[in-house]
Amino acid sequence: MKAFCLLRNRLKPFPINNNVFRRCFSPLPIYTNTNLAHQLHFIFTKRPATSPDDPDLRALSPFLNPKLVETVLYSFQSWKLAHFFFTWASNQQGYRHNAYTFNAMASILSRARQNAPLRALSEQILRSRCPMTPGALGFFIRCLGCAGLVEEANSLFDQVQSEGLCFPNVYAYNCLLEAVSKSNCVDLVDARLKEMSDRGFVFDKYTLTPVLQVYCNAGRFDKAFDVFNMISDRGFLDGYLFSILALAFTKWGQVDKAFELIEVMEARNVGFAEKTFIVLIHGFLKQSRLDRALQLFDKMKNSGFVPDISLYDVLIGVFSTAKELDKALGLYAEMKEFNVQPDTGIITKLISCCNDEGELKRLFKEIGRDMNLEALTMLYNSLLTVLVNNDSIDKAYSLLRVMLGESCSNDLQGDEFCWENDIVPSPNASSFGVVIDGLCKAGKLDLAVGLFRDMSQKIGCKPNLLICNNLISGLCSSDRMEDSLEILREMEKSGLVPSPFTHNAIFGCLCKRMDVAGALDLIKKMRVHGHEPWIKHCTLMVKELCKHKKAVEACKFLDDVVEEGFIPDMIAYSAALDGLIRIHEVDLALELFRDIVARGNYPDVVAYNTMMKGLCQAKRVAEAEELLKEMVMKGLVPSVITYNLLIDGWCKNGSLEAAMRCLSEMFDKGREPNVITYTTLVNGLCNAGRPEEALAVWNEMVAVKGLAPGEIAFMALVHGLCKCGRPNEAVVHLREMKSREMKPDGYVYTALVSAFLAELNHPLALEMVEEMVREGRFPGKLDKNHAIARDAVIELLSDSRTCSSIRDLIAEGNIPSISMSDLESDSLDGCIT
Repeated sequence: MKAFCLLRNRLKPFPINNNVFRRCFSPLPIYTNTNLAHQLHFIFTKRPATSPDDPDLRALSPFLNPKLVETVLYSFQSWKLAHFFFTWASNQQGYRHNAYTFNAMASILSRARQNAPLRALSEQILRSRCPMTPGALGFFIRCLGCAGLVEEANSLFDQVQSEGLCFPNVYAYNCLLEAVSKSNCVDLVDARLKEMSDRGFVFDKYTLTPVLQVYCNAGRFDKAFDVFNMISDRGFLDGYLFSILALAFTKWGQVDKAFELIEVMEARNVGFAEKTFIVLIHGFLKQSRLDRALQLFDKMKNSGFVPDISLYDVLIGVFSTAKELDKALGLYAEMKEFNVQPDTGIITKLISCCNDEGELKRLFKEIGRDMNLEALTMLYNSLLTVLVNNDSIDKAYSLLRVMLGESCSNDLQGDEFCWENDIVPSPNASSFGVVIDGLCKAGKLDLAVGLFRDMSQKIGCKPNLLICNNLISGLCSSDRMEDSLEILREMEKSGLVPSPFTHNAIFGCLCKRMDVAGALDLIKKMRVHGHEPWIKHCTLMVKELCKHKKAVEACKFLDDVVEEGFIPDMIAYSAALDGLIRIHEVDLALELFRDIVARGNYPDVVAYNTMMKGLCQAKRVAEAEELLKEMVMKGLVPSVITYNLLIDGWCKNGSLEAAMRCLSEMFDKGREPNVITYTTLVNGLCNAGRPEEALAVWNEMVAVKGLAPGEIAFMALVHGLCKCGRPNEAVVHLREMKSREMKPDGYVYTALVSAFLAELNHPLALEMVEEMVREGRFPGKLDKNHAIARDAVIELLSDSRTCSSIRDLIAEGNIPSISMSDLESDSLDGCIT
């Protein structure tokens, strides 16, 4: 009874019939799938950041069934919400997905092109050992194929058979062939056809069509013709199959063969669909075969199809590029005969076809002769477009002023486009839109805002959404937030509903400013409108905050975004992880990382690398290695950077054996070490006093692997050898470094000087000091190596073999950071004098 009361309170919108309850003697009320679906949809969409532990959800979970879950999945408009709900349902005790719920989720992810979660879903269906009918398997395979996941589709097909989850029929094989047809995998198709033949399956039209598609995609016309003839012999031939072959010929540049095939079709009275004509004509033009394109254009018209505006647009565009005005005008006249209304794009191409002002006047006379005022406005709008596209924004602005009835100043000369007896039309919203957009792109925002005001104030023209969006975007790009908010208020006051672009332009500016409060207020407003904040802007906010060492605030911002019902992507989370690590908050970073996984997100290699880098820097390398194992277990492939991080961590911890073990694992996993890998090992071995092994690793890098070390690698080796008391070998590598036109820094020279002094080899130490001075690498007073270099100079002054040379260097000012007066205060008067 307690459970009954709880559910009655949780499901308040759906009242319980107590009489029915009493009659049935049931401890729980009966709810229909429809009511439950509405309730679940409400919880996951209307409440920000629903928690899996929400008491309402706990109350509903006992009623879950596959049909209900399928209904709820298809009710979501966002794939993220659908996936969140699917993951929640997967974890509910007593519930198990079936093939239909898996297919529903696969369909949603496939349409949204979300390949990573779709790939994970195909693995989940196998882990769950979900039985499938051939039809259900075929549907799932098609979803994978539509997303381009051909390998995954092929693997799933084999595994469900091997595990006894499904025994494919012809339909399932056809779906697999359809998925494979998105690629050029001829060998795979041949293998699957042999399987079907061995099992006694008869090839039907739906088997042979994707096979023909694969052979055509791969340019295997010998096999394609064999399949084509088989299709013809079985009476399956239709216009679609002809079009596959014709389009393939076109794709591979064999336009004449494609045209021959078209003529064969005509002889057999097989017609093309209108769409096929359009695609082929575009394909012929792409291959620069205007002659064949025009022939096919005529055939299309003779077949009773009226060419659409896209064909006229592309053909007129070709003639405009070639500056063939007469032919372009001929097509324009044909459009009028077919009653196909030209758009601004076509008029713009005709204008761009003109070589000089004379032709422009002729064009205006010919196409403007029979135009009414509305069409004439479109003509002038096209001229405005051409001027803007040709970077003549001042002339476009001036011409618009003429259209407003104003006279032009001499410097703008807009009235050169207005000829005697011509009627100049009044501008419309498109006229303003073209010029305002051009002014925004040219950075002339004050003029753009002025035109925006003139639209309504001077001629009563209402700005449209595109104009407002372009202006707001331009203002936000220039960090004029107040002006953009004013335009937004005017939009809403005039009845215009902001689009996702409108809100995101302003949101991006707020994020760039690191205005967290303003951004969150706008997100709440966007949620009311059903708009999602663009991920790139959320990521920008996080990166900017982290750049200013406000990583904790960045994490709070991401939490607030989730609270509003929006889920950031891994790029934003990775940026937050990196920010926390930079301020040494490794535990907070690890907590965030675990929260990310718990919310159903899939950390990528970058996120794992970021977390491992932080752990290694905190000398928690063992934990980092556990993350590596977790990566591999989840199917991610560690990168060279991943292994480099671990090797560096182990080296800095003094665990050279563990570092070498990581190197061996790299080889085992097929990951080739790079210069950074070897440099890290060389540095670690030298720090551990193992110079022989360091030199062996160096030789393997250079002689065996053929890698070219850079300045950092050379300096690490030279400094490491000095640290191990082997300055003579270090000098050899210094000389090699300089022979490759690399410049050692003061850090390396200081190490060499110190190493020679440690061996009491003052002459060679002096040689290094002199070289360091010649190269301009002597440390300045603010350099951390200055004290070491200064002590070395003092020591060389105390040796009669080097004292004179050092004094000369100081006296000549070649060591600017040290003077004789500085040294006189150091109780070395005897040495100096």
